[in-house]
Amino acid sequence: VQLQASGGGLVQAGDSLRLSCAASGRTIRPYHMGWFRQAPGKEREIVMSINRSGASRYYVDSVKGRFTMSRDNANNRMYLQMNNMLPEGTAIYYCAATTSVLYSSRDHYQVWGQGTQVTVSS
Repeated sequence: VQLQASGGGLVQAGDSLRLSCAASGRTIRPYHMGWFRQAPGKEREIVMSINRSGASRYYVDSVKGRFTMSRDNANNRMYLQMNNMLPEGTAIYYCAATTSVLYSSRDHYQVWGQGTQVTVSS
């Protein structure tokens, strides 16, 4: 499967933004999916992840109550809705896929898409 993230841009603090991840090559149904971000000078970190069925999600505390994640297996897409964005959310955002049950761990993701830049101004 190949992944491509899109939807990034420049927003102001407090604004909302929706990222999309389009998959091609095969269906995403067998995969747990994740959103990651990498800020300048920092390691790539997980933002949210979702299991195959969409019934279970993991998220980091810093996005709790502000970000939501969904997947559309029928259309081979997943989404990250980001509300009340903060300047520290400035980063390149990546979508990724894994067959591992450890889908809350960055190290267990096998497929990575190209990222999309998100910049949040204060």
